[in-house]
Formats: sequence, structure tokens, C-alpha cells
Amino acid sequence: MSQPVRSRFAFALVAAGCLSSGLSSCVTRPPAAAPVANKFTDSVLRQIATAQDERATAALLPFLERPEGQYRREAALAFASVQDKKATAALSAHLTDADPTVRRAAAYALGQTADSTAEAALRQRLTTEPDAANRRYVLEALGKCTSRGGLSALAKLPPSLAADTAALVGQAWGLYRAGLRGLTSEAAVARTVQLLGKSNPYGARLAAANTLARTRGLNLTSYAPTLIGVAQNDPSYAVRSSVAASLGKASQAAAVPAALAALTRRDPDYRVRLSALRAMTAGQYAPVKEAAWDALADANEQVALTAAEFFLASAKGEPGASLLEKANKLSAWRVRATLLAAALRQGGAQQEAIRTAVQERYSATADPYEKGYLLKALGEDPAAYEFVSQATFVAGQPVVVGTYGLEALVAMRSHPAFPEPQQPAFALLLQRAIGTGDVALLGIAAEAMRNPKLDLRRLFANTVFLRQARDKLLLPRDLEAWQSLQQTIDFLESIPTAPFPVAKAASHPIDWPFVQGIPVGQRAIIHTGKGDVTFRLLVEEAPGSVASFVTLVQQGFYNGKNFHRVVPNFVAQGGCPRGDGWGSSDYNLRSEFADLHYGEGAVGLASAGKDTESCQWFITHAPTPHLDGRYTIFAQVVAGMDVVSRLEIGDRINSIELAR
Repeated sequence: MSQPVRSRFAFALVAAGCLSSGLSSCVTRPPAAAPVANKFTDSVLRQIATAQDERATAALLPFLERPEGQYRREAALAFASVQDKKATAALSAHLTDADPTVRRAAAYALGQTADSTAEAALRQRLTTEPDAANRRYVLEALGKCTSRGGLSALAKLPPSLAADTAALVGQAWGLYRAGLRGLTSEAAVARTVQLLGKSNPYGARLAAANTLARTRGLNLTSYAPTLIGVAQNDPSYAVRSSVAASLGKASQAAAVPAALAALTRRDPDYRVRLSALRAMTAGQYAPVKEAAWDALADANEQVALTAAEFFLASAKGEPGASLLEKANKLSAWRVRATLLAAALRQGGAQQEAIRTAVQERYSATADPYEKGYLLKALGEDPAAYEFVSQATFVAGQPVVVGTYGLEALVAMRSHPAFPEPQQPAFALLLQRAIGTGDVALLGIAAEAMRNPKLDLRRLFANTVFLRQARDKLLLPRDLEAWQSLQQTIDFLESIPTAPFPVAKAASHPIDWPFVQGIPVGQRAIIHTGKGDVTFRLLVEEAPGSVASFVTLVQQGFYNGKNFHRVVPNFVAQGGCPRGDGWGSSDYNLRSEFADLHYGEGAVGLASAGKDTESCQWFITHAPTPHLDGRYTIFAQVVAGMDVVSRLEIGDRINSIELAR
């Protein structure tokens, strides 16, 4: 397998130019600060990081017993990425290490390993740990390791910690982590709501808000007055946003629709307005409709798009022609295409006219992403089957169009009105998609074949063509398509799916001389069509990921690429060589889960599962703690978040410049 040639990373001092501005502009400029070498000049730290990268538990364990606290700490943190339960006993023993930073790292790693056998050691340490910050780590780790029986103890702190603000923050995050695992109770919910109180630390309020927003199956109707008050008055946009999202679980409360409408119209932060729109339900359609109409004209395009998505999901009794008329007045193409999809879903006497209008827009635009979204809209109308199928397989067009087109056809096949006589033709279309060898079409078609709702197993008794397509793929580059095909083969043959192949460290080891040339605080300026965004690269926390990113930047890999995925109030994602999210480099990286958190502007690597990272990266719009410890964070936005909030699908990465 070919790999990119790695050039050495040189940092040159840029001389100040003495041009027409005069000599004084040169002599008064302070000299640039010398670059600060990163910690990997230390050979022992390189050994620890290499063992982490190789997932070598046996090689790492001896470092936990080194006399130097620095090495014990780094070894413990390495196990947060390795996540081997064979290390649980050793890590538990270091919860009582003399060095508080080692104890903290051990607690974090135990949480990452999520081994329930660590619960007793963590619970015992909670009341004896003298360091307040460490108590927070122990409580959060408990949330990742606790059993259902231990949840009640997590929901009620020991009396000695009742006034401990660090413990309150830890308890809130512990309840959040347990909630993500589906562990909750009435007592846990009641305590979480209490932690929203304005007198509690920001960290506790943020965790509690996210717990209520992301824990599934909650009925928060009885807490509606409290939640409304927090959504309207908390000083933090991130808390207000998550609490607004949680109001969707209190939709039966009479005051909720008016509160959501008010937040949509009045909150100064676009992310809160957006969350309020997402919390609106079909059952609230009449009282919130006017606020959602107004939001289509919001100055922030993400809010307008979310309003259009609300109408697509929840509109009741709206004439399709009326939605078409409103859509035609919109200038933002993604908002317009989504409202056109809503018009097609509503249908009515003007269905054919709406479909024709969408098809005409498709023919008129040259933007492949707009074309894709228009095909996605046509996926709401089975009568557009022939148009979409022809558009999907046009030779020589951008791959983005075909990807969206096949997704639209699969959505169309799921439509209740899809004609039964056309089902065999759809099966042949999927087989045609497999035959193209295109990784996106392969992956989407294979997923459709194993979708039990489509009931296609009887039509694909022979899996030879799937095996042939799978065997032509190049690993690890085409891993996602390979996974989808293998899952479908196993589904059709009624056999358990074996573990997927993941590239080992030996196939792309960390180039340590290269890493050592990247200074602490290295910056990367992303020049986009909307403006510049500046990253601070986290080489000490994610050396392999940063080295890969810098290498690709030096090669000009990202120049001219697009942001292919933008999910409002979540992420803007780019770096795909295909432009549709199915592209990769010729190598995979191992996940690097340092003690970092997805706050606003965190930059992470996209993946198809642990240890499958590649060239695609994303920027978070707001805190997204459910990504913590699951996706590598390799950079942090330090300038240009206003640009990030305006990025849209199709916006270009013109170039990336490395700077100090």
C-alpha cells in the first residue's frame, strides 16, 4: 500500500519586510518568540506513546511503576486510549498514588475503559481523595463504570461532600455519563434538575443540562416550569441551549410551546434559538408554527435551516403549494431545498407542479451540493423515481451527486406510496450501484439490502457479486464500504459478523523525528471562502494525529476541499478527498483520547470506529460532551468561531497555512 512521502517539518523565522512603510516599521517590531519544543524530546515519553499507539498493554504496565510521577501519569493516560480491561487492577491501585496527577489520570483511564469491576475502587476512593479536582474525576469515572444498582449512590453525594463545588460538578458529569449509557432513575433526574440551580458552578449546570437533553426516554413534564426558567435566564448560552432541547421531553406541559416560540424569537444566541426549534414537536404545530415561519428568515442560516427541517418533520395540513411559494422566496439553497422537500411531503393537488419545480431547479444549478439536496427533496416523492435514478448514474458528474441520489432512492423506497410493481426494479438498481465500484454507492446500497424494513433478503439469495465488490476494495482506505458490504453478506447468509479489520500501528507508525519538529502552540490557519479560522494544534496530546494533519497540510492535500457536512449546532466537517464523506487517506490512525473535552471550537478527527481515523476533521459549534473520549481531539479553534458558525455545505477550504 502506498503512503504519502513525509517531508521533515522545518520552522523558519520570517523576516519582517522593510517596504514602503519605512525602516521604523522594521526596527520597532518585537522579535518572534522562539518555538517551544514539545515533550517528546523525552525518549521515555516517546516509548510510552509508542506503546499506546501499538495498544501494547504489556509494554505499558511497567511504566505505571516508574519512580517518576510524570511517567506514571503518562502511562495511565495512555490506557485511556488503549482501553484494555487487563489494566483495570493496576489503574485502580494508582487511585491512591502519592502523586495527585497520577491519581487523576488513573481515574480518567478507568472511566475510559468503562469496566464495571472498577466501580468499588472508585467509590471507595471518593470519600478519601483529598484533592478536590480528583474527586470530580472519580465521580465522572463512576458514571462510566457504575452498575444500575450503584446509580442511587451516585445520585446522592456523601454528606461530607454536599458543599464541595468540585464534587457537585463531578456528580453532574457522572450522572451525564450514566445517562448516556441508559442508566437513570427518578432520583437521578430530580437531582439533575436541582443541579441546574443558578448557584451551582457552570460545569455542574452544563452537565445537568446535557444529561436532560441526551438521556433517552425521559418525561420531564413535571419539571417544565423549572426548565423554562433556566432556558430563559441562565447566563450561559450552552446551558440555555441544552435545556431548551430538553423541553422537547416536556411537550405535554401547557407552557412549553409558548416558551419555545419565545426562545426562537428572542434569545440572542443562535444556538439557543436553534435548540428551541428542534424541541418543537408535531403535536405543538399550531401554537409554534408562526415562530417557525419567522425563523426561516433568521439572520443565521443554521437557524433558518432548522426551521425548514421542522416543517419537513412536523407540518400538518399545510398545502404543498404554500410551502413551494415560501421556498421560492428563500435565497439560501439548503434552506430552500429542505422546504421544497416539505412541500413534496405534504403533496396535494399541486404535487406534480411541485415536483416539476424541484426538477427544474436541479437542472438549472451547477452546484453539486445543491443538486444533491434537490435529489434528497425528490426522495419524498416516489413519482420522481425515474428522474432521480437517471440523475444518480450520470457518467462523469461529481461523486457528491450520485451519493445524494442513491440516498434519495433508498428513502423513496421506504415511502408508503412506493409502487409495489417497482420493487424488483429497485433491487436491480441496488445491484447496479454495487457494480459501479464507487465506495459511497457500495456502502449505501449494501446498507439498504440489509435494512429489515425494506425486506430485500429474498431478492438477494446469491452474495457472489457482493463478495467480488468487497474483494476489490483497498484497506484501510475503503474501510467504511468494506464494513457495509461485509455486514450485508453476513446478514444475507444469516451468520454473525466477525470483528472488522483495523489497521495496526505498524502500517503507519508515528514518525517521532517529525513530531519533535512541531512546537508547542503550533497554529494552522484555515483559509475558507467565508474567512479564516485559526487552530492551535495539540501535539503533546495527539502526536500521531497532529503529525498526519501537518503532513497533509504540507502536501497541499486540503487545498480546494469542501466542508461536506454541516449539522447545525453540532459540527462543520471537511477534508474529504471525494467531497461526500466517503473519502479517506491510504492509512488509518489510532485514536488518541487525551484528557480533553469537546467544548466550543474543539477540532476532532472523524472515524468509522475506534482506531480508524484518517484525513477528515470537524469543528464543534458548541459543547458536545457526548463525543468526549470517543473521537480524537487534535486542535482547538483560537480565532474565527464567527466564521465557523457561518460555514455551510460546499464552502471551500482554499488552503491551510502553518504559522506560529
